[in-house]
Amino acid sequence: MTMNVPINLEAPSDVLVPTGVPGLDDVLVGGYADSSLHLIEGPPGSGKTTLALQFLMDGRSKGERGLYITLSETKAELVRNAQGHGWSLDGLDIFELIPPELTLNPREDQSVLYASDLELGETVDMVLKEIDRVRPNRVVFDSVAEIRLLSQNALRYRRQILALKHYLSQQECTALFLDDLSQDPGETSLHSLAHAVIRLHQSALEFGGDRRRLRVCKMRGRPFKGGYHDFVIRRGGIVVFPRLIAAEHHRDYSDDAPVASGIAELDNLLGGGLDRGTSTLLMGPSGAGKSSIALQFACAALARGDTALIVAFDETRRVLLKRAAGMGFALAGVVESGQLMLEHVDPAEISPGELSGMVRRAVEAGVGMVILDSLTGYQNAMPEESYLTLQMHELLTYLGQQGVVTILVLAQHGLVGPMQTTVDLTYISDTVLMLRFFEAEGSIRRAMSVMKKRTGSYEATIREFALSGEGLRVGPALTQFQGVLTGVPSFSGAASKLIDGNENGS
Repeated sequence: MTMNVPINLEAPSDVLVPTGVPGLDDVLVGGYADSSLHLIEGPPGSGKTTLALQFLMDGRSKGERGLYITLSETKAELVRNAQGHGWSLDGLDIFELIPPELTLNPREDQSVLYASDLELGETVDMVLKEIDRVRPNRVVFDSVAEIRLLSQNALRYRRQILALKHYLSQQECTALFLDDLSQDPGETSLHSLAHAVIRLHQSALEFGGDRRRLRVCKMRGRPFKGGYHDFVIRRGGIVVFPRLIAAEHHRDYSDDAPVASGIAELDNLLGGGLDRGTSTLLMGPSGAGKSSIALQFACAALARGDTALIVAFDETRRVLLKRAAGMGFALAGVVESGQLMLEHVDPAEISPGELSGMVRRAVEAGVGMVILDSLTGYQNAMPEESYLTLQMHELLTYLGQQGVVTILVLAQHGLVGPMQTTVDLTYISDTVLMLRFFEAEGSIRRAMSVMKKRTGSYEATIREFALSGEGLRVGPALTQFQGVLTGVPSFSGAASKLIDGNENGS
């Protein structure tokens, strides 16, 4: 049965309806279009129902009526799923075309009919009557796959969806139609009827948790953020992490004075310190002191009253605090006060978008220094490693435009000899500080040298440094070195030029 429903020929409204999903309004540049049909499609388990419930609950919080029409789940299942997120569906109307036998409740009212026993026209007519009774502002239809099966042919299916669309528009309902993609993958006839199409993706990596992404395939007459955007489903619902676009974020900042480390010799090597809005790459073999030098800059910033973020992939929070204490830095207080944000992330569980979102929130909260330790862990967080350089370029550009001092730690393969890295980020880093082990006077020592600095002059020398319970010590420039660039530096100068009591601690 095809309904004769008046067609709304008025211009589309510019009113936007919030999605209720953190981050999704940013992707849609404001939200859903008012009184329009939006198609949410994705395979089973991708998060469609959760996204739809958040939409209705957001409307409920604003005093709007919400109606959930389900042809695939029972009301009891919806309530149980909502309780798993800590939600209550009180105040929302749920209309189910599901047999009561599926609820396993013999006392359930037997007036509900099997959707499969109804003719298509009867099913749609019951839906329209329920919409007319409730008069909702927001409607969710779950799912159009049932209408597709009842229609039995593409023409009839399209006509029924078109009729539903016009009726909802006349009732000034903002609607979400959910589709589980059970049809032919190339079938997109419903796309032409929807004002917007959002597709949810779910993929499994070789190791670690699933990766979830969404993409806006279509949006009529309005801008939106294209490409893939990572999202997660946790207790409390879906959170979307919009793809970082550095060109959209600009901020004026003062870069008159460089950011000092608090150690005169190290600052002299760097030409006075690190400039705001620049990125510094600390590279060298494992154990050479990269993380400790980054920690030195962070502690100096904290002493000046600045705030900092340390994202640790390779060390747990407890180990990092213990290592800092071993260098004479007591960080527990500043972590508790929020001056230092210390985030330990699991590369197997975090998505690149979630990591960028973490950094963005910290910068928007006023953080002036960001340390990523290490890029090896960051690389492991990437589902497609070939895009690490591109994503890092976008992140560094964003941090630079915000005036943030960014320090990147990159471990090179091997301890001695020629060093290799899995990814080359030297060309997008403003400053590169290289660390090496060397042998002198029968002991293993450490040396540092600046290989590059875009924003000013620096010492083209090699300085020894030592790590101990008293912190970081940097010695004078050493001139009698050989083999630094080959990866096997050796010192042939006088022992008096070396740091006394150089310890081999980390």
